Amino acid sequence: MFYIILKETRGDVILKKRAQKLRKETGREVYAESELEKPSIASLLKVSFMRPTKMLFTEPVVTFFTLWISFAWGILFLFFSSVVQTFSASYGFGTFQTGLVQLAITVGALIGTLINPLQDWMYLRTASKNQERPGKPIPEGRLYTSIPGSLLFTAGLFMYGWTCRPEIHWIVPAIGICIVGVGIYSIYMGVVNYLTDAYEKYAASALSAASLGRNTFGAFLPFASYSLFQNLGFGWAGSLLGFVGLALSLVPVVLLLKGREIRKKSPFMSEATFDDGDDDEAVDDGKDGASHRGTFGPAGVAGGPPGALDERV
Repeated sequence: MFYIILKETRGDVILKKRAQKLRKETGREVYAESELEKPSIASLLKVSFMRPTKMLFTEPVVTFFTLWISFAWGILFLFFSSVVQTFSASYGFGTFQTGLVQLAITVGALIGTLINPLQDWMYLRTASKNQERPGKPIPEGRLYTSIPGSLLFTAGLFMYGWTCRPEIHWIVPAIGICIVGVGIYSIYMGVVNYLTDAYEKYAASALSAASLGRNTFGAFLPFASYSLFQNLGFGWAGSLLGFVGLALSLVPVVLLLKGREIRKKSPFMSEATFDDGDDDEAVDDGKDGASHRGTFGPAGVAGGPPGALDERV
C-alpha cells in the first residue's frame, strides 16, 4: 500500500533513477554516486549489525530513548494479558468482553493521531529559531507533545491500577487504558521522529537499535504480568509501572532543555548531518574518466539540463 501511495524520498535512490533516465534518453555515461560506490553484501551486513549495536551502547540519546520507547511498547503487550486478569477478577468479564476493553488502547492511539498535526505545526515553527541550520526545524521540536504524552502514559497506569475494583464502574479503568494508549502513541512518534531528525544519515541504525529494545520488551515484559498483578495487587502493580514511566518521562525533558549541547558532543550526530546539497550529488563518468559533482538546483543534478553536467565545478 505504501509503495503505491507514497513517493520516494531517499536522495540516492532518486538520483539513481534520474541518472538511469539520462543514460536512456541521451546515451551519455551519467551515473549517480551511489551507482559507482557499491559496497559488498558482507560489508553491508557487518555495518547493519555493528553500527546499531555501537550506537545503542555509546550514544546516550539512543540508549535512553530505547529504554523509553521499549518500556512503553512492553506495556502495550502487557495489557493483552493483564486486562484479562484484572477485568475478569474485578468485574467477571469473559474473553469477548475483555477483548473489547483492550480496544481502548486503539481509541487512545486514534486520539493521538488527531493530536499529531498540532505537533507537526509546533515542530515546523522551530525553523525560525534554529541558529545552527537556519530555516530547518530543530530536532527537539519533535518532542513537544511527547512530554505531556509521557505524563499521560504514567497517569493512565496509576488510574488503571487503582480503579480496577468491583465498587468502581469498569469504564473508569478502561479510560485509564485509553489514556495509556494516547501516551504510547505520543512516545512512539516522538522517539521515531527525533532519532530520524537528529541522526539523519544514520537514522536507520538508530531506529534499528530502538527497535531491538522495543521488540525485546514487547516479547518478555508480558511474562511478568500475571505474577506482578497477583503478588502486588492491581493498585501497586499499576503504581510500580507508573513510577517507572514517570522516571523515563525525564528523558525528553532533558533533551528539550539540553538537546543542542548533547548533539554537539555526539560524534554520530555531528558526522550524520547532511550538508547542503548532499542529496543532489551526481557523477558524470565521461570519456576522460573525470568525476563531476553537481550543485543544488536543476542545472547541477542528474535530471537537470544535460549540458550542465558537462561543467566541472
